Amino acid sequence: MRNKLLKTFAAFAAMFIVLAFAQTSSAQTRRYNRVQVSKQQVEQLLERIEERSDHFSNALNKSLDRSRLDGSRAEDNITARARNLENATDELRREFDHRDSHMENSTEVRKVINAARNVNRIMIRRNFSQRAEQSWVRLRSEINTLGRLYRLGAI
Repeated sequence: MRNKLLKTFAAFAAMFIVLAFAQTSSAQTRRYNRVQVSKQQVEQLLERIEERSDHFSNALNKSLDRSRLDGSRAEDNITARARNLENATDELRREFDHRDSHMENSTEVRKVINAARNVNRIMIRRNFSQRAEQSWVRLRSEINTLGRLYRLGAI
């Protein structure tokens, strides 16, 4: 009887140890699945967004100047939306530089994504130069990366 009780206890102890290790490995997996990004990495991403935003604005303006929209109200609307995106990225950069934690900037990131969505609607509806289109694809990709890092979604 004593031998049977000892075997039962050993079986329960073994099951407990197996379950404990399963929980530990599961917790480690969850931890590794989260995106851990340093402030420096976000700063580098913001630098790329600013650079690509400048290239996009220049390419878009040149494309508009060569189009039949030149001098029209539609051109003014398009450039205003592109300017809103640039202003939102500038504001994000200023706020990012003044805060200790890079994850405190979700409001500014949301503004960038919303401004980019407005530009994206225009880019889908109208035809621009190949240079402007390619420049937008690069910028949109970087903004989508930023949105995913802040868990705010893509454009």
